[in-house]
Amino acid sequence: MSTGAPSASRAALVVIDMQTIFGRPPSPWASPGFDAAAAGVRRLLPAFAGRTVWTRYVAPTDPQGAWREYFAQWPFALVRDDDPLYDLADGLDPDGAPVVTATTFGKWGPLLAAATGHADELVVAGVSTDCCVLSTVLPAADAGRRVRVVADACAGASAADHERALAAMRLYAPLVDVTTVDEVLGAA
Repeated sequence: MSTGAPSASRAALVVIDMQTIFGRPPSPWASPGFDAAAAGVRRLLPAFAGRTVWTRYVAPTDPQGAWREYFAQWPFALVRDDDPLYDLADGLDPDGAPVVTATTFGKWGPLLAAATGHADELVVAGVSTDCCVLSTVLPAADAGRRVRVVADACAGASAADHERALAAMRLYAPLVDVTTVDEVLGAA
């Protein structure tokens, strides 16, 4: 899996959208692998103290363009960004770390780039592997950041969707490396 990496002390952990909306039924967006991904995130956090950035997805206040049709299919998610549905899941506390909130699936952009600073690489965990993780990882790699996706600290809409997204990201090697919690912690 892993092809080697710079020292983890120069890496930033990016935790993508570990929120109630993706973690708990009755939300139709709940990932069946959320709890396992959360356990992986919790294992990673101590190794990245002071070098962790969290992201949150929230619905746009006034959806435009194709988002109108999207939210016509998912009206339950059209709530204010301070609704408990968009809270980070129980037991996942940013503990003062930056939190980048966006109305887009992909979180890579000026805010996340600034929050991760000059990290040599991004170690990415979270949900959903086949949506927000994939949509963040590919633009970050395009921007020249080395990205390590921690497969067992991510979860997809289904196990099959998770595996398909990991397979797609593996196609971007060496810009993107799919790894495990144990491999990341072994390099720390």
